Amino acid sequence: MKHDDEVDQIIADWGTARPDLDLAPLAIFSRLWRVSKHLDRARSHAFERSGLTSWEFDVLAVLRRGGEPFRQSPKVLVQQTMVSSGTMTNRIDRLVDRGLVARHTDPNDGRGVLVEMTPLGLTLVDAAMTRLSDSEERMLGGLPRSERDRLSALLRRLAASIDRYEPVTEPIKLPPSE
Repeated sequence: MKHDDEVDQIIADWGTARPDLDLAPLAIFSRLWRVSKHLDRARSHAFERSGLTSWEFDVLAVLRRGGEPFRQSPKVLVQQTMVSSGTMTNRIDRLVDRGLVARHTDPNDGRGVLVEMTPLGLTLVDAAMTRLSDSEERMLGGLPRSERDRLSALLRRLAASIDRYEPVTEPIKLPPSE
């Protein structure tokens, strides 16, 4: 039996070892896992070449996407990067130390703070985004536009399904040991 990729071999092996299981989800998620690893490496490389870490890019990207004056509240940064407020406070501190963002008092709320990207932060995030875009385009080079669009639509539906997923929390019952 010919296998097109390593996942096919894994599925075949599990099919022999556990013929009682439906392995169709494994075929999908194992490929997604492998693609994710390649993507993580490519993204990290693109960000490092621009002088940023992945988390620095994430924060700066939120500010950049928001448009001029490239300023957001920490609450928006927390929501869009999906980290805790404590983690974000630490990240903002580190970005301030690097000169990539500055804190300003919110003019609409004297107790509030806004985080604003500096010109250096803008230069670095734009360079990183250009490298990321080029890298991801090369990674998708083997797929025609119609297949990319179809894949994007399917992944959007998968993401929505996963967002509604609630993991089973009951423990697995193991047979008693002898």
